[in-house]
Amino acid sequence: MSEPGFWDDHERAQAVIQEVKKLRETVEPLDRIGGRVRSLQELEELLELEPDPSMEAEIDRELGELDEELPAFELRAMLNGPDDHRGAMVEISAGAGGTEAQDWASMILRMYTRWAERRGYSIEVLDMSEGEEAGIKGAMVEIEGEYAYGFLRAEAGVHRLVRISPFDSQARRHTSFASVFVYPMVDDEITIDIRDDDIKMDVFRASGAGGQHVNKTSSAVRITHIPSGIVVSCQQERSQFKNKATAMKMLRNALYQREVEERERKKAALDASKSDVSFGSQIRSYVFQPYTMVNDHRTELKITDVQKVMDGAIDPFIEAYHRKFGASEAVA
Repeated sequence: MSEPGFWDDHERAQAVIQEVKKLRETVEPLDRIGGRVRSLQELEELLELEPDPSMEAEIDRELGELDEELPAFELRAMLNGPDDHRGAMVEISAGAGGTEAQDWASMILRMYTRWAERRGYSIEVLDMSEGEEAGIKGAMVEIEGEYAYGFLRAEAGVHRLVRISPFDSQARRHTSFASVFVYPMVDDEITIDIRDDDIKMDVFRASGAGGQHVNKTSSAVRITHIPSGIVVSCQQERSQFKNKATAMKMLRNALYQREVEERERKKAALDASKSDVSFGSQIRSYVFQPYTMVNDHRTELKITDVQKVMDGAIDPFIEAYHRKFGASEAVA
């Protein structure tokens, strides 16, 4: 049984390491910001005692850097959903409208590609269906980077485009739609961590066939997993050691199946939210003509530089969404 115990300890250690890493990502920037604030306070005290133009310029520069750093830290602190730290899979689908809608879907794909590049994330196209004349009918892309899902879950919904279509010979204004759906990237392997404190083991005399030894020796094992309430037992072997090993294997299998079912439940919840996305309930409008404006209908944030947004500058919309909704929209 030494090997299963080793792997339990190993898995537990890996979980602790990941948790420590996540905490460090929050604590270290906070400590760094706190240190810079204290340093600025000391400089201001010195400046009051003896005016110094160079010191005053240094304080102004530090304050400017803090003004840029604080919003990013505040946003990261809001990303506390259970899957926010993961990478993201982004599904883009063109709405009705043929070539115009397919071109819009390709523009949305480029927007997220540019956003990922700005953040230093890696992006890989997993699947793509090309349009007949231009653009794409749909695509699935993987964006790998810390908190990619936390950021991008703010983008799930229908995106509406209003512009004079380059595919219309009469130069008429068209309205097109594309839907975006975001999944968290999860590990393929499910690790089962069974702590000694979480199990209760009872031994008892085996029943049934097996002769005198089975009936007179407490070789049968019953294991109760306290957090889940799962109970398994084994009495097939004469050895309590072997029965315990088999019971632990049974418990691992039961917990594995429980985790699979939990993941299926989460996926079903995500799919349910996806089915609620209809082309009549857009989250954001991108207007190219007769004026330029990107309007997020959930937060009422409006940005007039539509070309900058299409080049990946969508962080203001993401920040506004998380400031308004926080982790409330994350799947528990």
